[in-house]
Amino acid sequence: MVWKPNVTVAAVIERDGKFLLVEEETDDGIRFNQPAGHLECREALTDAVIREALEETGYAFDPKFIVGIYNWRNEAKDITYLRFAFGGEIVGHDAGRKLDAGIIAAHWLTLDEIRALKDRHRSPLILHCIEDWQAGKRYPLELVTHYA
Repeated sequence: MVWKPNVTVAAVIERDGKFLLVEEETDDGIRFNQPAGHLECREALTDAVIREALEETGYAFDPKFIVGIYNWRNEAKDITYLRFAFGGEIVGHDAGRKLDAGIIAAHWLTLDEIRALKDRHRSPLILHCIEDWQAGKRYPLELVTHYA
């Protein structure tokens, strides 16, 4: 058996002092996460985060920076995640768009509200990504190269 991490992308989106999170149904109950999901075969990382943000929130996301790359091991599920978190801006919204299965709602929350929900975060990466964003971590998208 060959071991490999699960590659995921996440959008760290701030507007007017609030961050966009999704409330979703998971195997562990209702949890909060950034708009995020798995990289699909032959998909560029930036295309994946654009797709996931739209599918989970109805917002069109334009990635401008890499916030960070995170390696997290979920021992309880015997899964390792390699998360590429992107910062950027909202460039549109389709309020009538049907959201992905399992997504209850998209919420704009303050950092204090997000911290108050910490026991309902899908992973510790949510707060870590936001804190990195607030610390000014912005890396150029040119760090990632996609060969089609």
